[in-house]
Amino acid sequence: MVKTLVCVTLVAALAQAQPSPRRDVVPADQPLAKSVVEKKMLAVLDRIVKSHQTYLSVPIQDGRMLRLLTQAADAKSVVEIGTSTGYSGLWFCLALQATGGHLTTFELDHHRAAMARGHFEEAGAGKMVTIVEGNAHENVTKLKGPVDVAFIDADKDGYLDYLHKLLPLVRAGGLILAHNVEMVPDYVKAVTTSPELETVFYMEGGGLAVTLKKP
Repeated sequence: MVKTLVCVTLVAALAQAQPSPRRDVVPADQPLAKSVVEKKMLAVLDRIVKSHQTYLSVPIQDGRMLRLLTQAADAKSVVEIGTSTGYSGLWFCLALQATGGHLTTFELDHHRAAMARGHFEEAGAGKMVTIVEGNAHENVTKLKGPVDVAFIDADKDGYLDYLHKLLPLVRAGGLILAHNVEMVPDYVKAVTTSPELETVFYMEGGGLAVTLKKP
């Protein structure tokens, strides 16, 4: 219990310790598109936000970080737990269209999965995404590795179960990402007390744990 409280305090302290960015170094709301493909995806991301179709999605700061980490890792296989309407998935697709990779994303709600499917198609990313509908705790056991990047953003009381099921599939040197970490102290404890893992916290958005599976 004491260790869990320490982990929560650590995450909260990290969030409070983030300095306010100088006005002259605040990034643009959207990245600048380098290609027609990127421009199309960014346009769909912008429309999703403006039409309020971002149900329980990541904020743009975290979306950009998901894209950056995935592309830097040259990820070919990305797994996402919690598709929602496809907003975070499209940030992954921005990276995957450059790496030639594929996203497998799990969603419980049929309506949200249908919306996400439409967004992926609209953005021209339909062929690089597989949406798996149903209970992710059950369906993720059918996955085969290796996985380069795994992202958890679903039922908070299920984070530990997702971690335990995904970790064996993630390649050595791969990443496990988790959103809203202030809400999951048991998960924070698990990824900060294992010698097999190295975890840092990115708190500019909604709280992102970035965990390296050590080689």
